[in-house]
Amino acid sequence: MTDLMTLLEVGGPVAAIGGGAAYTRAKHPGAYWSAVGLPTSTARLFSSYGSVMEACGLTVTPSRLRALAVKATRGEVRPVPPRRGIIRPTTTGLRLRLRLAPGQEPADVAASAERLRHAWGVHAVYVTTVKPGVIELRLVGYDVLRKVRMPRKAVGGFLQVPVALREDATPFIRDYRVVPHGLSLGATLSGKSMYLRHLVAGLAPQPVALVGIDCKRGVELAPFAPRLSALATDPEQAAELLPVLIKEMEDRYDLIKARQRIAPGTPNEEITSDIWGLPEQQRPVPVVLFVDEVAELFLVASRKEEERRDEMVTQLIRLAQLGRAAGIYLEVCGQRFGAELGKGATMLRAQLTGRVCHRVNDEASAKMALGDIAPEAVSAACAIPAEQPGLAVAGDSSGGWSRIRTPYLSLTDAAETCRASAHLVPDLPALKSFRPSVPVQPVEPSAPVVQPRPITS
Repeated sequence: MTDLMTLLEVGGPVAAIGGGAAYTRAKHPGAYWSAVGLPTSTARLFSSYGSVMEACGLTVTPSRLRALAVKATRGEVRPVPPRRGIIRPTTTGLRLRLRLAPGQEPADVAASAERLRHAWGVHAVYVTTVKPGVIELRLVGYDVLRKVRMPRKAVGGFLQVPVALREDATPFIRDYRVVPHGLSLGATLSGKSMYLRHLVAGLAPQPVALVGIDCKRGVELAPFAPRLSALATDPEQAAELLPVLIKEMEDRYDLIKARQRIAPGTPNEEITSDIWGLPEQQRPVPVVLFVDEVAELFLVASRKEEERRDEMVTQLIRLAQLGRAAGIYLEVCGQRFGAELGKGATMLRAQLTGRVCHRVNDEASAKMALGDIAPEAVSAACAIPAEQPGLAVAGDSSGGWSRIRTPYLSLTDAAETCRASAHLVPDLPALKSFRPSVPVQPVEPSAPVVQPRPITS
């Protein structure tokens, strides 16, 4: 009995602590990392830094002067690892700067990232270049894409929307000034609509004009009608809206050209080739055009519809080629976007620099999104599981790519954000006829403050 009581007294708390740690690690990985993972990984890094770098082949022969000094003091000359900076803990991992030894390059450390991950017991290791000779190791303690929580500092500026979280725990910011046009592909229930929802909700509080083309009868963009300057819900309305946007773009180019009548003595900062060089009081408001289910604009059933399709595609291509300088940006969404849609599809896709590929049904769809800018990202896009909606692969024309995941945002919250920002809809006379009608919310009668009492005789 005494042995049993001793076992219960010792084993009970140990089992409780172990079970609690396992539960916290599975359900609350951030808390587990801060309490257990962070000190453990920090201790491993401090104690094994030199030996791990030597095992990974990231050491070099010391300089002749240092070798002589070491021989005079200790007698044994060992290879030198990169100089380690201060370890900075974060809520998701560790950050560490390294000064590379002579003859090393960042690619050498990046090639050993998987070895460093296992040696220091973290989820992943990412290498970024800070400046020549200095790199930063970002150690991620757990899978941040399993349950997305955006960083508190993920606040975008003008025409910038922190729309998702990267796998290295940094925010993925959709910046329309840097990447003016984007393409988002994904199968049904892949999270493509959530990505679009974040973009609309992020741009709603900003002084921009939001225009939508939603050929699914407006089911995706109609909830945001209070904030939209124009909305087309079928190809017929889109065929009427696109020429108006082309005319708006041409008017803005006329405004820019009027400003370019350079007179002698004009300061260089007043010479411009886009709307951002115009004085603020003369600068037209930027326009962001959202096109949902772009394939619906290409599908035709008659020759008359084919002529209308060709006109719309030509106008979209013109907006993609010339719209940036006029402050008109495109965000195109769809399930597939290849040459089989018809003439002009490939040319339009080539103008869309930013690419986001969610889960797709086949490899060909992933190649449509990423094959021409980051071929190695195609396999990563094809490996996205169906049970993780919102997970995607983002790439750009530089060839770089990363996995991202959009956090959950309810349609009610996004619509409420647009409703609260309805007063920011800019005055664009050309788009007034396309402004969606917003139903008036019925006012619920309020209960009386004082309950009436019946008069008794």
